[in-house]
Amino acid sequence: MQTESLIPNEIILQKIIVIRNQKIMLDADLAELYKVETKYLKRQVKRNSERFPSDFMFELTPEELEILRCQFGTSSSNWGGTRYVPMAFTEQGVAMLSSVLNSPIAIKVNIQIIRIFTKMREFITTHQEIQLKMDELESRLNDHDERIMTIFNCMKELLLDAITDRPAIGFKQKTASK
Repeated sequence: MQTESLIPNEIILQKIIVIRNQKIMLDADLAELYKVETKYLKRQVKRNSERFPSDFMFELTPEELEILRCQFGTSSSNWGGTRYVPMAFTEQGVAMLSSVLNSPIAIKVNIQIIRIFTKMREFITTHQEIQLKMDELESRLNDHDERIMTIFNCMKELLLDAITDRPAIGFKQKTASK
């Protein structure tokens, strides 16, 4: 049984970004969702650092922070922006946060975030399974049956469109200029 959402799922989805090929959420975004100050969240994580190994939480490098600032247009530390290196929490790190932030709001929002991460994983898995089945069926076809191949190609394009219609999340790394 699912309880009423405190925050629209779309808002949470917008805060999930990709860094180092991992879906993560930043400390400031999580603090905003949990209705706590970022410094309080960071303090609780540091007090319980043994609960947050590097695959649960990591700090952004200066390069990643700069790319993030450029992509999202956040301000520099001189103009009221982030003064400390942000912490990035993976799905497991977000789950662990519920053990160090015990407010009722934090617990409810945490459950909602974990459900969204799970739905994202299920969506990706389902599309991969369909793709594998289509590849298997395609390999069974004879080369002379072009009509069936055309159908498969159209289905693959539709599947690819379904996956790529959503705008990319995360940030682009700068390429070295010459």
